Amino acid sequence: MALFPQEALQDGVRKREVFGWAMYDFANSGYTTVVLTAVFNAYFVGVVARGAPWATLAWTLTIALSSAIVMLTLPALGAWADLHGAKKKLLVAFTTACVLGTAALAMVGPGDLALAVLAVAVSNIAFSYGESMIAAFLPELARREALGRVSGWGWSFGYLGGMLALGASLAWVLAAQARGESAAQFVPVTMLITAGIYALAAQATFALLRERAQPQPEAARSQGLGGSLRRLAETWREARHYRDFAWLLACSACYQAGISVVITLAAVYAEQAMGFKQAQTMMLVFLVNIAAALGAFAFGYGQDRLGHRRALALTLAGWVLMTVLAALASGPALFWVAAVIAGLCMGSSQSAGRAMVGLLAPEPRRAEFFALWTFATRASVIVGPLTYGLITWATGGNHRIAILSTALFFIGGLLLLRQVNVERGAARALA
Repeated sequence: MALFPQEALQDGVRKREVFGWAMYDFANSGYTTVVLTAVFNAYFVGVVARGAPWATLAWTLTIALSSAIVMLTLPALGAWADLHGAKKKLLVAFTTACVLGTAALAMVGPGDLALAVLAVAVSNIAFSYGESMIAAFLPELARREALGRVSGWGWSFGYLGGMLALGASLAWVLAAQARGESAAQFVPVTMLITAGIYALAAQATFALLRERAQPQPEAARSQGLGGSLRRLAETWREARHYRDFAWLLACSACYQAGISVVITLAAVYAEQAMGFKQAQTMMLVFLVNIAAALGAFAFGYGQDRLGHRRALALTLAGWVLMTVLAALASGPALFWVAAVIAGLCMGSSQSAGRAMVGLLAPEPRRAEFFALWTFATRASVIVGPLTYGLITWATGGNHRIAILSTALFFIGGLLLLRQVNVERGAARALA
C-alpha cells in the first residue's frame, strides 16, 4: 500500500498541491522550535531579563498577551476569509509579518525588554493567524475518511522543518561557543536563520496551494470586520447545533494548555531545573522533534483506523505519563525518556486535533470554524504557561511542582473528550 495514496485526496487535488500545503508546516515549525521552545525563551529569561525572579512570569505574560489579541481578533478574520474567499491572501500577509517580527528579535540584547516583548508579540500573533489559515485548507485537500493521514503528513513534515531550523541554529551556536562568543552574540543570528528558512520554505506553499473558496453573496453586504463579527455572532448562536464541535473546543483548550507549557517552557525547565546548557537544550529539543515527526506521521494512519476520539485519548494518557516522569527526573536519563514521550505525543495529539476539526467543520464555514479552534487553543496558551509562571513565582522557582501541575490539563482534556461523539458531529457538519 502506498504511503501517500491519491485516493486519500479530494477530486481534482494533486499530490504536488498537498506538498505545497505541507511545506507551510515545514516553514513555520522553525518559529515554534527555535523562538518559543529551544532558544529565545531561555535567552529572554536568562539574558534579556537578566535572570530576575520575575523573568519566567514576564515571558509567560508576553505569550499570554499575544494570545489574548489572537483570541479577540482571529474568529472575525476567519469569518471574513470565508466570506471573501481570501484564506491564501491573508496567509501571505501573516507570513510576512511573522518573518519580519522574527528577524526583529535579532536586535534584542541584554536589558532590551520592551523590544523583546514587542517583537515576540507581533511574531506570535502573525504565526497564530497563519497557522489557522493553513489548517482551514485541510478539508479542501483530503477526503473525510483520510483527514487523519493527510494532517499527519503535514505535521510530520513540519517537524522536519523545525529540525532544519534548529540544526542550522545549533551548528552556529556550537561554532560561536568555540570562538568564545556569548549568548548575546550568537542568539540574534539564530533568529535571522529561523526567519530566513520560514520565508524561503513558504514560497512553495504560495506557488502550489490553490484558493478554492469563492466569495459568498453576502460578502458584498458585509462591512469589513463588522460584517464578519455579525456572522461570527450568528455562528455562536447556532452553536447548540454543533455540540460535538463545542465539546471538542473545550477539550482542545484544556489539553493544549498543557502542550503550550511544553512548547514555551521546555528550555526554561531544562536549564533551570535540570541544569542543561544552551547546546544541550537544543539537542534535547532536536530529539523531541524527531520523535514528534515520527509520531505525527505514524499516528495519522493509526487515527483513521482506531477512530479519532480513541487515538486522541491515547496521546493524552501519554502526556500525563510524560509530566510525571519529568517531575520525578533527578538526572538526565529519565528526563530524556520523558522528552521522547513528549515528542511522540506532541506530533500525534496536535495532528489528531486538527483532523477532528476538519471532520466536524461544515464546508461553507471552514475558515471560521478553524478560527474558533485557534481561539480555543490561544486561550490555552494564556492559561497554561501563565499558570506555570505563577506557580514558579509563588513557590520560589520550583519548576518541578509547576511541571507536575501540568498533568491536570491533560486529565481534564481526557474527561472532556468523553463528551465528543465524532459520528454525530460529522453527520451534523455534512447536514
